[in-house]
Amino acid sequence: MIRYAKYEDLERLSQIEAASYPRAEAASRESIKKRMESFPECFWILEDDGVIKSFINGMATDRKELEDIMYDDASMHDKNGCWQMIFSVVTDKAYRGQGLATKVMEKVIEDSRERGKKGIVLTCKDGLRLFYKEFGYEDEGISQSNHGDTIWYKMRLTF
Repeated sequence: MIRYAKYEDLERLSQIEAASYPRAEAASRESIKKRMESFPECFWILEDDGVIKSFINGMATDRKELEDIMYDDASMHDKNGCWQMIFSVVTDKAYRGQGLATKVMEKVIEDSRERGKKGIVLTCKDGLRLFYKEFGYEDEGISQSNHGDTIWYKMRLTF
């Protein structure tokens, strides 16, 4: 089942995020909390038998580019914004390789289309570019982002 985040999910989401990204890249518990409070409708969770296994979150905005400041400034969210930004695509390590992130991404795409968005923007590391291309994302090359002092690639899905 894919649903939106609830406050009681905070600890589990924080644990999965911290275990999935290097410390410099992972959203803090406080950042996740602010995201959940500011844009719960943009926080998709795959839960099975009461266990959160995978999630995707991000904000909506009229800005066409994903900017590093967005990761920590939830106030930049505009529910009616024309672009859906994605910050985290995460699956608990114990459940990887089962296509769970694919299921959540399909729901994100479906919801974003239904909400009338122009498309979705995310950044990813080199090894994940092909994964996102399978959904129709276009690779726009190396991003301006320096989040976590690593190289990110900008991916855009335009509807």
